[in-house]
Amino acid sequence: MKITLGAALLLLAACTTTAESEPPAAASGEPAAGQDCNAEGLHDLVGRPATAELGAEALQRSHARTLRWIRPNSMITMDYSVQRLNINLDAQDRAESFTCG
Repeated sequence: MKITLGAALLLLAACTTTAESEPPAAASGEPAAGQDCNAEGLHDLVGRPATAELGAEALQRSHARTLRWIRPNSMITMDYSVQRLNINLDAQDRAESFTCG
């Protein structure tokens, strides 16, 4: 029993992330029904640091349901989602561009 509990705790610990390795998560705002992500009006956010506040504002303004932070040379999935906002970051973790998908 002790070995099983210990193994379960190790597996749970392996699934956690640290604040240093990931930009902060932001709460998603609920867009109107049938509305897709629109990143066209986010140009004024370029250059801002990757913070929870930036993510929340970008989500709210783009009407996206989910958010993905993309660092330089990161591997990402190629699936396309009309409900997802991508925030492309530069080497200093500042917003470089915003795209949907």
